[in-house]
Amino acid sequence: MSYVALLCLAALGAVHAAPASNPGLRGSPALQGYNPTNILTTENTDDIDYKLAPGQKDDANIGQSLDFSNIEHPQPIRGTKGGTDPGPRNEVLDRLFSNKLAPPGTDHGQTINAQWSMGQSHAKLGKDGAGWSRQENTVVMPDATAMAGVDMRLEPGGYRELHWHVAGEWALMLNGTVRIQAVQEDGKTFVDDVSKGDVWFFPPGIPHSIQALGGGAEFMLVFDDGSFSEDNTFLATEMFAHNPKEVLAKDLGVDISAFDDIPEGELFIFPGTAAPKDIEKQNVTGTAGALSGATAYSYHWSEQEPHLVAGGSVKIVDPVTFPVAPNFSAALVTIKPGAMREIHWHPSSDEWSFFLAGKARATLLTPPKTATTFDYAAGDVGYFPKSNSHYIENVGDEDVVLLEVLQADHFSDMSLGQWLGLTPSQVVIDTLKLSNETVAKFPKEKPVVVAG
Repeated sequence: MSYVALLCLAALGAVHAAPASNPGLRGSPALQGYNPTNILTTENTDDIDYKLAPGQKDDANIGQSLDFSNIEHPQPIRGTKGGTDPGPRNEVLDRLFSNKLAPPGTDHGQTINAQWSMGQSHAKLGKDGAGWSRQENTVVMPDATAMAGVDMRLEPGGYRELHWHVAGEWALMLNGTVRIQAVQEDGKTFVDDVSKGDVWFFPPGIPHSIQALGGGAEFMLVFDDGSFSEDNTFLATEMFAHNPKEVLAKDLGVDISAFDDIPEGELFIFPGTAAPKDIEKQNVTGTAGALSGATAYSYHWSEQEPHLVAGGSVKIVDPVTFPVAPNFSAALVTIKPGAMREIHWHPSSDEWSFFLAGKARATLLTPPKTATTFDYAAGDVGYFPKSNSHYIENVGDEDVVLLEVLQADHFSDMSLGQWLGLTPSQVVIDTLKLSNETVAKFPKEKPVVVAG
């Protein structure tokens, strides 16, 4: 064997040689596999002090909501199914998500993850106490591909700096008031003040800015791309930081020295000069004029009266009344305690939901028989794929307020109750083995929200 080959073998031996023995870090090889000297611990892992929630031992298929909020050591038990959990475990999460710990017996398999709490999202903090944002997108909900959400807070005078997106931006004001401003590609301008309950929309590529007035504001932004990220926004500061100053001076008709103090990069959210109370002082227009009427980028949804139904209320904004947002259709739904948003599905779009108040649960059914029940609270995002059925049940003692957003040219859904109510009764009876009396009670009009 050549000298070179011997060197190679020696090198391989060095690579595969066992690490130097260190009894402080590694045990004996005799610990691997069976050995008559093995020591086995003996303990009763079922000796757990726990109580069951009301209804927890009822038939699992009844599946009523379980309240674990005041239950010590809640257990994964439903009816005759399940067993105790000695831990390790996170009991805080178990109490929050009772339908994950002890799901109804009607759940089957595993659907997509249809729930995300914004409180689990990493917060991006603005400069000098001017605000923050946190987002939900496909990074945290991989199957929520049609839409993404950003929850943003601006302190008084705080700006979301001049920017634009590849995605369309639809927004609902959660509280406070902001001044929004934009310039269209033909030079038409837009400025408006919007407050709690109002919405706006900026098409892709339209540059705009947002500034909080008075006591600050918070708003929910919804984008028509599930992979959208706040970190991929086009910013005015980055435009100036990454174009040669000579080019900027030539483009804008000023001296290069004008750019001596420009920011080095992203401002994102930052404090600014308070906006004048008189909006006309910021109503800048060129020869193209201003956007108005059906081309305006805001809609004062807060002034629209809700439609009252037995279990709550609902109001809709979609391209029928807000045509500048051609693919955004939304419903604001209030569900009284014990009531539920009826079992339904959307034939033309996924549903992106945001819970503004209350405590709820929903079961997502994916064909043919995969079903998962999820728990929701204020600040949570829900996501239900196109044509997958679901309901929203209020399981708390205060109103659930829910925003449903679709990518559609009008808001629509299919109602389980209405479908069966308008199907020949004998067909329903033969299919579901129900009585005439039961089928006769099915609604022929959509309940939308069913009273508790």
